[in-house]
Amino acid sequence: MLADTVDRATVTKMLRQFYKTLLEDELVSPYFIRALGQDLEGGKWRDHLSTLDNFWLKMMTGKGAYGGHPFPPHAFLGEMYPETFACWLKHFKVATNQFFIPEIADKFYKKSEILAAQFMDNLDIGEED
Repeated sequence: MLADTVDRATVTKMLRQFYKTLLEDELVSPYFIRALGQDLEGGKWRDHLSTLDNFWLKMMTGKGAYGGHPFPPHAFLGEMYPETFACWLKHFKVATNQFFIPEIADKFYKKSEILAAQFMDNLDIGEED
């Protein structure tokens, strides 16, 4: 049954599935493995996922403990391309649609598109790159 509300439990479930899928994707997994390792239960991942839980809860509900800036930790992950972000977005859309009713999944996805565009702009990545 799809969730019709956004709370910590649903965000956590969705994000764990999303990142599990990302670690299986040949295009994007190297970025995450290089930075955080292969084990989603490991220390670096545990910290990162906790931060992401707080980030997405804040993005979607306005509530939560996230108070940082999402871009800086991503600035030094290595060269990325529009395809990198398109792949991340594709997986994110699938994950949100697996866990949330369409209205909520669409809100997640719209926010993720904005975030990806901001990151690409900050990294000076464009369609011509």
